[in-house]
This record gives sequence, structure tokens and C-alpha cells, in this order.
Amino acid sequence: MIKEIDFTKAQVLVELGPGNGAITKYILNNLAPNAILICFEINDNFYCQLKELRHPQLVVLKVSAEKILYELKKLKIDKVNYIISSLPLTIIPEEVSDEILEKSFQALHPNGIYIQYQYSLSYFKKLKEVFKESISLGFEPLNIPPAFIYRCKKVE
Repeated sequence: MIKEIDFTKAQVLVELGPGNGAITKYILNNLAPNAILICFEINDNFYCQLKELRHPQLVVLKVSAEKILYELKKLKIDKVNYIISSLPLTIIPEEVSDEILEKSFQALHPNGIYIQYQYSLSYFKKLKEVFKESISLGFEPLNIPPAFIYRCKKVE
């Protein structure tokens, strides 16, 4: 899912819905010394598990992803290089998922990348509305269950 992240150049990464931190741990092990990872997790159990990681480059927020711009502003961060999302967009109310996608797009640097995995192709059209023609679609059969991986580049 994150094989295309250039950790040598990434200064700010955001993870939406990191769950128990499986991907988070991999990101933290590969971050450049001056980079930061900001995680948005609203599930109490997962939030506590992430806080236990106690990594100096990790910021864990118990805040909904739709508040991404507000929270980045509080952290004095203008733009991010990568957003990695494990959010189950298909079960989130449409107005909320639309807001998350729009604000994620706004939060990205030009040429920043939004990575989303889903178990169906149902969100391809919505992602295309936000990111236009700059979407590539991958498939990961080794994931349980197998998942589609959307890679969306912010082109302005």
C-alpha cells in the first residue's frame, strides 16, 4: 500500500483511520529523521494502542478525519506530502466521506499523494471527481481480504 512513498523526501505524512497501527509502525520505521506522521483515529481502543507506541515523530489525534485542515493548522502545518487512508469510506455517511476527500485534497502539497484502500471499486468515481485524471488503481491479492489500492496525485 505504501511502496511508492519516497521517505527520503516526505516531511509530513498523515494516516487516516490507522486502526491498531500495522501500517503506522512500518511508516515510523522508514521516516526520515526530520519527518512527522500524524494519525487521525476516533476508535478509543485503537487510539490507546497508537498512543502506546510513544514515538517522537508520531502525533496521534482522537479526531475525525474531516477535521484534517483544522488540526493541521493547530500544528502549524500548511501542507502534507502523503495521506494514507484506511477509512471504510463505503460505510461512512456520504456527506462526511465527501468532506474528508475534499479536505484531504486541500491538505496536500501540489504533487502530493492520497492513498486509499477499499474492498470494492465503489469509490473510484468519487475519487475521480476530486482528483480528476490523476488516479491509478492497484490490487493487493495477499491482503485478507484482497483490497483495491487507489493512488491519487494532486495535480493543480
